[in-house]
Formats: sequence, C-alpha cells, structure tokens
Amino acid sequence: MRLAVDTGATVTLVGVTPLESIGHEPSSSSSQTWITTGSGEEVVPRVSVDRIKVLHERSNFPVLAHTLPLSTQVDGLLGLDYMRAHVLQIDFHRSAISLT
Repeated sequence: MRLAVDTGATVTLVGVTPLESIGHEPSSSSSQTWITTGSGEEVVPRVSVDRIKVLHERSNFPVLAHTLPLSTQVDGLLGLDYMRAHVLQIDFHRSAISLT
C-alpha cells in the first residue's frame, strides 16, 4: 500500500478497499470513532492490522477505515499515532526521510 506521511493527521487512516484486499471487513468492525474531515464529521470503523511496516514495524496497529476520494493517489494517511515516540526527519535537500 502507498501511505502518505501526514503530520496533520492525528491517526492513521487506510482506505476501505485496500483493507478489504488484505482480509479486513471494516463494515463489520465493532469499534468506531468520530473523525473530522474537510467536508464535516463522520463515524468511521477502527480495525487492527496485524502488521504495518513503514520506516519501522508495528504489530496489532489500529487504523481507521475510510473511503478516499477517487482522485487520491495513495491508499491512506500515515498519522502521528504511528510516528509518536520516534523522531521523524524529512530532508528535502537530500530527498530523504527517516524515523528513528
């Protein structure tokens, strides 16, 4: 999956279709939460993915499931919850990113 690093997102969000493609069924999740989007507030399912690895690996990591606009060229947003307790460095000059 392609996830955009979003330092403005407090939680990690993954599209419904990509989650379904790896065996999750967000529509049957018993855990839901409110989110604020550009178009208002919505209730979305929360699912736990077995493993997610972007710059480092996390297990049993909760993500929110949401339908992304068709024009979006990513499968989700990597939020601050994934980066918390780490140091995120973005070096635009060298086109490098690291999470330590």
